[in-house]
Amino acid sequence: MPNAMLNGIDIAYDDIGMGGDVVILVHGHPFDRSMWEPQHRIFMEAGWRAIAPDLRGYGDTSVTPGKTLLGQFAQDIVALADHLGVTKFVIVGLSMGGQIAMEVCRSFPERIRGLVLIATFPQAESGQGKVNRNAMADRLLREGLAPYAHEVLPKMVAPRNIAALPEVGRKVLEMMCNAPPDGAAAALRGRAERPEYSRVLAHLEVPALVVVGDEDAFTTRADADLMHALIEGSQLLWMTGIGHMPNLEGEKEFNATFAAFLKSVFVRSREMA
Repeated sequence: MPNAMLNGIDIAYDDIGMGGDVVILVHGHPFDRSMWEPQHRIFMEAGWRAIAPDLRGYGDTSVTPGKTLLGQFAQDIVALADHLGVTKFVIVGLSMGGQIAMEVCRSFPERIRGLVLIATFPQAESGQGKVNRNAMADRLLREGLAPYAHEVLPKMVAPRNIAALPEVGRKVLEMMCNAPPDGAAAALRGRAERPEYSRVLAHLEVPALVVVGDEDAFTTRADADLMHALIEGSQLLWMTGIGHMPNLEGEKEFNATFAAFLKSVFVRSREMA
């Protein structure tokens, strides 16, 4: 497992494949980089490179208690790209990771070759949402992640898929239970202060793919349609029978669309060079 000391923390990451066509995979909350393992073979087979870090406070990366703003996550990601000699990349994010990806697009637009938003939304947090996220942060610090993880699993994975794909349910539960409480709480407090990203998406000038499942408890069809409408020329994958983890619950369909999208981005980039 490679790691890098950057921005005062030790960042753990997977570096999959090789070449100049690079994708950075940003996991959601409260997960870790292992959620992207079903996508590793895409990069190995296509001759592309993927970098999948554990975010600050998650997995094997250092925990910084208190509050971690999305801007800090974005800075960590770009610092890792710089460390690895990666100038431009496709940024991919699920849920909170999608909002971090949008923050990378906002703060570092010159670095972006393409964007994939999975099970996420661009709106700023509501007043009640801020209260709820901070209350949840307090709860995680009191109880740890296990009670929350068991409670929320049927929202993270569609109940039908927990039954039909037990290995997916086990994987998601394991990631949640293993998340460090201090890191998860800090991310919740930071995410409560996230800005509105609709303007960022409306001004995006790179190819984009939006992926949402029709049984997602957190992201709605209206959210999917909004992102699709905001990003001119974007592609929308609306997945049937899929919850909040499309890359795990609908691996075959997701991988096919994801790989085709990446191929089109990299071909387009070479044609425009």
